[in-house]
Amino acid sequence: METTSRIDTDGVPGTATAEEVPAARRTVDGYLKAPFSWYGLDEAFTGPRWLMQVGTAADGTVQHGAVGHGDEPSVKTDGSADKERFAAVITVAASPVRRSGDGTGVLDATTVSSAAWLAGSGLLAYTWPPQMDHSLRDDWLDQQTETAFTLADDLGNAPWSTLSLPVDGVPVEFHFRESEFGWVLAGSAHEGVHIGAYGRGMSAYGLGFAVIKDIASYE
Repeated sequence: METTSRIDTDGVPGTATAEEVPAARRTVDGYLKAPFSWYGLDEAFTGPRWLMQVGTAADGTVQHGAVGHGDEPSVKTDGSADKERFAAVITVAASPVRRSGDGTGVLDATTVSSAAWLAGSGLLAYTWPPQMDHSLRDDWLDQQTETAFTLADDLGNAPWSTLSLPVDGVPVEFHFRESEFGWVLAGSAHEGVHIGAYGRGMSAYGLGFAVIKDIASYE
């Protein structure tokens, strides 16, 4: 069993309210500070592409971030959210247990499970069961986020299956699961990063991933 690292999730959908997320988007500055390559859907996807947010460690080092493809999702209670077609791709820097940059603590290792948890919690940010009262959503979200964490720590068992998808043109095995809210997958790229993704209304089976040559093109 892998150990999921609860890495700093500042700025990742799933850790902010739906109202907070859009206002924090649209800046490429944080992406440009990353010491790793960003991944998105490959050129087979011809729809809209947009920036989401990055997550940093206490010393300001960029650890992960997400970019979106398709319709920009939102939390809606009228059922229209089910018509949205989107896929978000999360890039997580692969790293072992290490000292923080400021020397004050230890940073946990990041693994495929880290990417799976970020993707699972990200999907929840845009999920709201239509029968649920507004006042209950925070409790539901806390519960479901903890469930996503538990699932990400056990990628070898149900409800996870495996799915082979191309990364930079080379087949890679991803861990994959579906739910009533959408799908989540996670795997490792070839450039020292892990890839997580989540989506709804867009099939995961035909996706491919590639290094983003110009992150500014997502603005």
